Amino acid sequence: MVTISGIANCILSTDGTDSRSWQDGRCSNHNWLPPQPVRTIAAWMNADSPLRTASRLLVDCLLEQGCDRIFTVPGESFLPVLDTLIDTDGIDTVTCRQEGGVAFMACADATMTGRPGVAFVTRGPGATNASIGVHVAMQDSQPMILFIGDVDRGMRDREGFQEIDFSAFFAPISKWAARIDDAARIPEYIARAWSTAISGRPGPVVLALPEDMLHEEAIGALVRPAVTRPAQAPCPDAMDAMMRMIGDAAAPMAIIGGAGWHERTRHYFTEFAERIGLPVATAFRRQDAIPPSSAVYAGNLGYGPNPRLVERVREADLILVVGARLGEATTDGYSIITPDHPGQTLIHIHPDPEELGRVYRTDLALCADTAEFAESAALWDDSDIIAFDAGAEAHRDWQEWNTPHDEARYDLDLTMAMAAARRLLPDDAIICNGAGNFSGWWHRFWPYAGFPSQLAPTCGAMGYGIPAAIAAARRFPERCVVAASGDGDFLMNAQELATAGQYGLNLLIIIFDNSTYGTIRMHQEREYPGRESATQLANPDFAMMGKSYGGWAKRVATNAEFDAALAKAVPMEGIRLIHCLTDIEQLGAAGATISGLRAKN
Repeated sequence: MVTISGIANCILSTDGTDSRSWQDGRCSNHNWLPPQPVRTIAAWMNADSPLRTASRLLVDCLLEQGCDRIFTVPGESFLPVLDTLIDTDGIDTVTCRQEGGVAFMACADATMTGRPGVAFVTRGPGATNASIGVHVAMQDSQPMILFIGDVDRGMRDREGFQEIDFSAFFAPISKWAARIDDAARIPEYIARAWSTAISGRPGPVVLALPEDMLHEEAIGALVRPAVTRPAQAPCPDAMDAMMRMIGDAAAPMAIIGGAGWHERTRHYFTEFAERIGLPVATAFRRQDAIPPSSAVYAGNLGYGPNPRLVERVREADLILVVGARLGEATTDGYSIITPDHPGQTLIHIHPDPEELGRVYRTDLALCADTAEFAESAALWDDSDIIAFDAGAEAHRDWQEWNTPHDEARYDLDLTMAMAAARRLLPDDAIICNGAGNFSGWWHRFWPYAGFPSQLAPTCGAMGYGIPAAIAAARRFPERCVVAASGDGDFLMNAQELATAGQYGLNLLIIIFDNSTYGTIRMHQEREYPGRESATQLANPDFAMMGKSYGGWAKRVATNAEFDAALAKAVPMEGIRLIHCLTDIEQLGAAGATISGLRAKN
């Protein structure tokens, strides 16, 4: 006889922990506490079905799935949901200032929890503003659910006020986009949305909510029980084949980080790689996937990587990819590793079968949950593999590349500023950034020692840093959270500092201001030297902006001023903003300068 408790014992939680180790609501192996009491399946099956409005049913379904926070800009199209949230314990509603910030916060929250980040926006303008975060969630493989208040069902297809066909609009950039027309089917849609967002390659789901539907009564509808991420273990025969292939390799290399990666994956994969001396590089903006102190950590791929690491990847005869998609940024335009990779053996482990063989010819493909794979690898008998020396060599190369120089080349030298950050910021600080050349200094010199400690969009969206930092400060109030920004990047979502101030969040913002869109200027100097166009910026006094939001702020122009400001800001609470005036000549952490680029041309 199959019992309810027997079923429950077979379920894996969304963060990869085994539910069989739970005691008194706490996972004894991982010290993880759910955000609210979890209803039992038996309680759900035996529960009465009270008459609920659609909005009440929707919120109850979110609670059941484990939603504990919602990010929103309110709209009249979903007023019943906003009203229901007033009487709902267990869900923290964060009111934001622009829907792009809403979606970025939901995406960042998902990165930190492994659960879908939840956002509510209104139709038309609100939804299109939020689409940037949906695109980030898709390319970053992060679970997210965007709810959109929509026109009444009877007004469809008349181009009503702010009407858009959201299923068609979001289909190309989401895992699933749909509309809930029947209040009684809300439990079905929410459970499916949650499952779709967290399964396989995680990603965003978009659900439109007709305004009139939210006022209806959902007669006879039952809240469905919480769904969990399927955690498929790797095939033992494939694992055995993989170990033999690694053992036969002369120069193996691993590239890790991506879909479904979390602390359990990090722990076990590090243990496996260190035991056999396997050099490990992280995919673009996945630098917290392995502790930087690991004796086999080789550094990060992406823009401006260590040339020695690039050469090591090119010369590898076997490449083990775990969780990563091998996208354009990680592979430098599919050039460091080519899709057909002649002379190299490629082993790819990914939780979604559609990613395996999609772009790259794969010699051995394992469709498996990354945590299940990493634990299997850590426990596998690999005694036939003679430990490689390459892991330690690659780590020494990374340490040399990662160590900032101590010679000032500019009034405010950004490499020396990073040295100060390493001295003064906690090792487990969460670094949040959007896009721009400024991020290269953090990627090269910051260690990303904690987990999670890197919130940065792999798709290169500007304006992500401030919203992500707000989500991090709300989720981890005890940790130091840094929003690292460029001047162009900062002004994409600077208004969300009002959100940080409203909720009393502790947030450190460091803005590198060179009065230009630095990345585009760098490309201009390569392609059209001396012909600057549309990249120069006239900026406000960012320090004054920080003060206007109720924070402490300082404008600095030298390394001495930066060091003093950072030392003062770190122990303070609330919003702290350091406005750094930098020289445009400093174009890249790998040493790119305007004069150098022009000289090459």
